[in-house]
Amino acid sequence: MQIQDLPYPDPGVPDARSGPRFLWWLFRNQLGGQLKSLAWGLLHFASVSALPFCVGLAIQAVVDRSGTRLALAGGVMVLCCVGNALGDTFLHRAAVTNWITAAARVQQLLAHRTALLGSALTRRVAAGEVVAVSTGDVEKIGWFVEAVSRFTAAAVTIVLVCVALVVYQPALGVVVVVGLPVLAVAVLPLLPRATRRADVQRDKAGRATELASDTVAGLRVLRGIGGEELFLDRYRDASQEVRHAAVRSARMWSLISAIQVLLPGLLLIAVVWHGVHLAREGRIGVGELVTVYSSVMILTYPLRHFEEIAMAYSFSRPSAKRAARVLSLERATDSGGSRPAETPAGDLYDPATGLLAPAGRLTAVVCGDPDAAGRLAERLGGHPSEQGASALLGGVPLDELPLKSARTAVLVQDKDPVLLSGTLRELLDVPASGAVTAEDALAAAQCGDVLTALAQGSLGADDPMDARITERGRSLSGGQRQRLALARSLITDPEALVLDEPTSAVDSHTEARIAEGVGALRAGRTTVVFTSSPLLLDRADRIVFLPDDEVAAVGVHRELLQTEPRYRAVVTRETDEETAAHRNGTPAGSGPAKPLPDDRGDGPTDGRDDALSDDVLHRLEEIEETA
Repeated sequence: MQIQDLPYPDPGVPDARSGPRFLWWLFRNQLGGQLKSLAWGLLHFASVSALPFCVGLAIQAVVDRSGTRLALAGGVMVLCCVGNALGDTFLHRAAVTNWITAAARVQQLLAHRTALLGSALTRRVAAGEVVAVSTGDVEKIGWFVEAVSRFTAAAVTIVLVCVALVVYQPALGVVVVVGLPVLAVAVLPLLPRATRRADVQRDKAGRATELASDTVAGLRVLRGIGGEELFLDRYRDASQEVRHAAVRSARMWSLISAIQVLLPGLLLIAVVWHGVHLAREGRIGVGELVTVYSSVMILTYPLRHFEEIAMAYSFSRPSAKRAARVLSLERATDSGGSRPAETPAGDLYDPATGLLAPAGRLTAVVCGDPDAAGRLAERLGGHPSEQGASALLGGVPLDELPLKSARTAVLVQDKDPVLLSGTLRELLDVPASGAVTAEDALAAAQCGDVLTALAQGSLGADDPMDARITERGRSLSGGQRQRLALARSLITDPEALVLDEPTSAVDSHTEARIAEGVGALRAGRTTVVFTSSPLLLDRADRIVFLPDDEVAAVGVHRELLQTEPRYRAVVTRETDEETAAHRNGTPAGSGPAKPLPDDRGDGPTDGRDDALSDDVLHRLEEIEETA
């Protein structure tokens, strides 16, 4: 695999049982690139290590006044220089290729896993951790995977040089052979402590980054309550902890580096001291002494790769562990599906709760537990976060469909939808049936003022569709973000659309117009809305009430207000005392029924509201006026 061939057609199925197993899997899947790097590394290190022998032969030839051997040494030296240049060039090329392709493979795996899990991912793993793995951690993982082949080439070269020295000059070669293993293992006792300090540094840096992200995301709120200085002090303290941890980690790695410099120097002194005594005794020649001396100096270069591989593993091990943890997450249902790809149509039914959303109608769902509503919405979308009975669309279990088909048939908009940065045109460029235009979707979601605000805030954007949306839409208000997300969902025009609290951040007048727009645009299509807003509930064709985990009542809004006390308590936010009073048949007040607020556009209510108590009507008016 070359860089220009990325992305991988199929990144494979990773071994995510542990961090080391994942690293080994990555290495095995890059065996071709690793062998190339090993071959070029052997050529590079062997050429560098052969230079001292050439120098020794040349010096000895000068001492012996042999022009033939001097020319031979010069020719071999030229070959070593050429080999060094070629090996170093192509080793670097192969190493960078292995690094980038390994990182790209991990990023593809993470992207596939994220797309597979959907919104369930952030419920099981923090979003910041996923971002950290897909950015910084992939580089550390790629570094180790790439460094293994270079380390192997360096280790093989050291063994070959030691053997050559023993054969060339046994008296000095034995000293080198005994000293080099000591150099290689001298830093091993320090590595666990260095690794722990590096882990502490990364953990503190992650917390500081998370605190900074939260501060930026909530800056508008912080300014409103005057909390900027408080969070600034918190971030200052967190950054100081990162600095202290980084200094402690750097001290340990500097100690390891110092040992890697000191011990080879001591070995070099020992070789020179012993070699001088041997030369005085006439047991070795000057050229041989220079050769052994130069070889020991040159060996410090491949020895540095022992330190690098230790650093690479210590940094990549926790990164690989985090990546393996994300990649090991599985969907509650099989994404392949046992049925052929199709887009079923019909009623949407959840057997776990008994919820039925008839085809072509707007069904509102009122849940007593917001978390239960989120889990139910996931099941209706065919991608639940836990095992259980599958929702059915037109009698077809969604978990038996391929994931792409299930998501085409049923679209779920979360309670907190995310807007991606880019232009509005790019935001609305989503897979769609083509039956709903961007203009119709924006109009139904009441985005007129949002378009105006975007156009005014974007320089050089005459067309609001070309206006830029900042990261996560932070330059917009909560209601504006919510309406743009609703428009994005409407434009897809799925067979069944599930909306979880789509108007919780908008005012009552806008909410009423959204209810009318969505109802008109989705006419004849199945729509499920999780909400407790009276304005949306009053315009639903059918309301299903789930106080616990099963359907307790089905009807229309005004009937349920009269007949179901628990429904009335959820919708009107009654206190426990008021609920008890209604159950006992002693309402807090009495008197003629009052019409619902005119801002809903439907005038006074009909005679079915005569039985409503004054306190319920007053509460409805307060909710609709201040929503």
